[in-house]
Amino acid sequence: TRSGWSVVIRRIMEITAQGTLPLALLFLPILFSVWSGDSTLYDWNNPEIVNNDPLLKGKVSYLNPGFFAIRCVFYFVMWILLARWFLNKSSQQDETGEIKISSSMERMSTFAIPVFALTLTFAAFDWLMSLDAKWFSTIWGVYIFAGCMISFTAFTAIFVILLNNAGKMEEEITVEHRHEIGRAMFFATCFWAYIGFSQYMLYWYANIPEETAWFLRRQNNGFGYIGLILIFGHFAIPFLGFISRNVKRSANMLTFWACYMLVMHWIDLYWLVMPEFTSEVEFGLLEITSFVGIGGIWLAGILYVAQSYRLFPVRDPRLQESLNFHNL
Repeated sequence: TRSGWSVVIRRIMEITAQGTLPLALLFLPILFSVWSGDSTLYDWNNPEIVNNDPLLKGKVSYLNPGFFAIRCVFYFVMWILLARWFLNKSSQQDETGEIKISSSMERMSTFAIPVFALTLTFAAFDWLMSLDAKWFSTIWGVYIFAGCMISFTAFTAIFVILLNNAGKMEEEITVEHRHEIGRAMFFATCFWAYIGFSQYMLYWYANIPEETAWFLRRQNNGFGYIGLILIFGHFAIPFLGFISRNVKRSANMLTFWACYMLVMHWIDLYWLVMPEFTSEVEFGLLEITSFVGIGGIWLAGILYVAQSYRLFPVRDPRLQESLNFHNL
């Protein structure tokens, strides 16, 4: 995007994107279970249920094990290839200093951005929305995209501050860059709230049973309290607590709000998924260990890649602009 300020943190983002590979490996059990005909996760994979439901029967051409597997493989292949391409090009510039590499990365971004947006949208349809295959939302992909923005910017903030605290890149990544990361996280939080409200408002005033049933499950048996936690905890509280310029420029406060938003995003995902499998809120050791286990494997993959690359692009043509960056 020809953004000058972000050059010093771009490599950190490129390395973080490599976490897609361990996630692809972790997805294999889901892929194999669907391929084998198991319908524990998805009712649309049960022929008996589908044959007795006209709505599901009409979606068989899209929701079937073979096409589902093909799409999933395509999503991960595209994400992995794009992530590797950008990291390889970026690290190549570290060695050659070739200015044209920046131009080629910009040109590839015009292809990569819409590809990522579309694949993420359809992955959200396949993996999350099809948990209730009768329900639909045309804004669903944008909602999931907004949540990804929050988690990615929050993780970037934590990554950067941990590096600074370890005495690394203190001169390269300054309070000015952390301030920009904080602003991006704040924007993503507001964007998430806007999309979430827009989705709910449209279904609320239309009041069509086929559309409102999804929300009704999330307003009863304890899940309604989680919805309130999201309204206040995922938006209202961070909006008021994180809007100040001083908060974004404080390493301790930025770390707190980044960790806080990751927790809130986890609660959001819990609220999206669990009402499809249980009639009441359940939280115990399994939820904690699955998060720690999956997150730990993902993080280990990122740190393994980070050992082989410089932490910032040392010969990017806009590096000096980034090093001299100051917020107005």
